Amino acid sequence: MTQVNFRIEDEIKTNAEQALKEMGLTMSTAITMFLVKVGREKRIPFEINADPFYSSENIAELERRYADAKANRNIHEHELIEVNEE
Repeated sequence: MTQVNFRIEDEIKTNAEQALKEMGLTMSTAITMFLVKVGREKRIPFEINADPFYSSENIAELERRYADAKANRNIHEHELIEVNEE
């Protein structure tokens, strides 16, 4: 048996402990379950995605639009706004 130590924010730990308690699990049991699954499947056992908002392409576009707006060259329309031209 080995011991693993790591740091985590207090609020994250508290919320996780409460949820695990409601499931009848301890933190140690839950982490052991996670690590067993990682070891067996050789993958993180849930989907991890990057938020596309923070992609380098989107950040570059946002910076370009900000610079245009700051220079009074606001020529971009927001894609979600429908304009009724009557």
